[in-house]
Amino acid sequence: MNREGHLKSKQNTQLKLQNKRGWKVLAITLGACVILSACGNSNSITSDQPEQQSAEQASNTNKEGENTHQEQDSASAGTAMVTPDNFVDTLMKGSGEDIYRQLSPQMKEAITLENLKTSADEFLEGVTSLDQVFAAEMNNLTEFAWKDQTGTKGIRAYFTEANQIDGLLIQPLETHKNTDQKFTKTEFHFPLKGEWYVFWGGNDVMSNYHYEHETQRYALDIIRSKEGFSYNGDAKVNANYHAFGQPLYAAADGTVVDIKNDIPDNIPGVMNPEEPAGNYVVIDHGNSEYSITAHIKEGTVSVKKGDKLKQGDPIGELGNSGNSSEAHLHFQVSDGPDLFTSRSINIRWADQTQQLTRGNTIQGLTE
Repeated sequence: MNREGHLKSKQNTQLKLQNKRGWKVLAITLGACVILSACGNSNSITSDQPEQQSAEQASNTNKEGENTHQEQDSASAGTAMVTPDNFVDTLMKGSGEDIYRQLSPQMKEAITLENLKTSADEFLEGVTSLDQVFAAEMNNLTEFAWKDQTGTKGIRAYFTEANQIDGLLIQPLETHKNTDQKFTKTEFHFPLKGEWYVFWGGNDVMSNYHYEHETQRYALDIIRSKEGFSYNGDAKVNANYHAFGQPLYAAADGTVVDIKNDIPDNIPGVMNPEEPAGNYVVIDHGNSEYSITAHIKEGTVSVKKGDKLKQGDPIGELGNSGNSSEAHLHFQVSDGPDLFTSRSINIRWADQTQQLTRGNTIQGLTE
C-alpha cells in the first residue's frame, strides 16, 4: 500500500493509452468494470491498470446500460452479436467494428473506433492464439480473461447479462520469477472462518493487480460471495455485505507490533485515500516476516502492541475502513512492519490443497 497512491474510485469512464514494449496498452474503465476497490501503490493508477469500483457502482451501471444496449440491438438487427464465446475469434479476425458496436455508451465516449482498432492491431502482433484463463460473475457483471500463447500479453473484457461490453483491458504480462519462488518460512493459516472468494490473488497482473508493485506483489483481496453477489439488499449499507463484521484471526503465532483502530468505515463506494489501510493489525512472526491485515472494522481491533498471539487468536472484525469501496480483507506478508515501504513475500500456506488465486472459492478455518 502507499499513502498517496491508493486506488481511487472513479465513476466516469477513462481511456488510457501508452506505448509499452512497442505496442499500445489500452484500458477502458467504467463504473462497472471491476467490482472491488482495494489497496494500491504510488504507481497503481497507470495506463495498464484499471481503476476499481464498488459492487454497488458496478450493479447500478449495469442496470443503466442494459436498456441502451437492447435498443442498439434492435437498431442493428441481423448483425452478429459478440459474446464471451466468440469475443476472441472476433478480435483475432480484426472485426473491431463488431466489438465497438457493443461497447457501453460511456465507453464510446472515451474511445473512438479508430483508437480501439489501432490498439487491438498492435496488441495482436505476433499473437497466434488466446486461451481463456479466467471467467467469473459477480454482482451482475462477468469478467473474462485470456492470455496469448507466450504468456506475455493479456486481455480482459467485462460483459453484462445482455452482452454489453462494460470494460476492456489489454496489457503486457511480466513475471518476477525470483520472488515468485521465495516463500515465507512461516506457514500461515487463512485468517477467516468459512467459505470465501479470492477477488485478487496470484502471480501475474491478470489475476492479481497488486503484482506489479513490489510492496504488495503477493497481497490478497478476499470477499464473501453468496449466489454471485457480495451483498444483499441496499448496496450502500455496510451491514448488507456478506463479509462485513466477520471475525478475523491471527494467521500464525507472533507478536503485535502495530495497530490502528479508530478509522471510520466507509459508506460503500466512498473511499478514504487519506488512510489507505484503514484499521489494521501488523504481527511479527519472526524471520523478518510481518503479516498485515487491513480494512478492519472500526473499533473492533481486539489486540494491542506487544501482545503475544497464537495462531487462531481473534484480532478484530472485517470491515470497510480506509481506501476500500466495500467490505473485504486485504492480507499480505512483508519483510518489514512498515505498510508502505516493505516488500511483499509470497505466502507459504499450511493448507497446500487450496489455491488462493483469483476466482477460486476457498474454505477457511473450521467454523
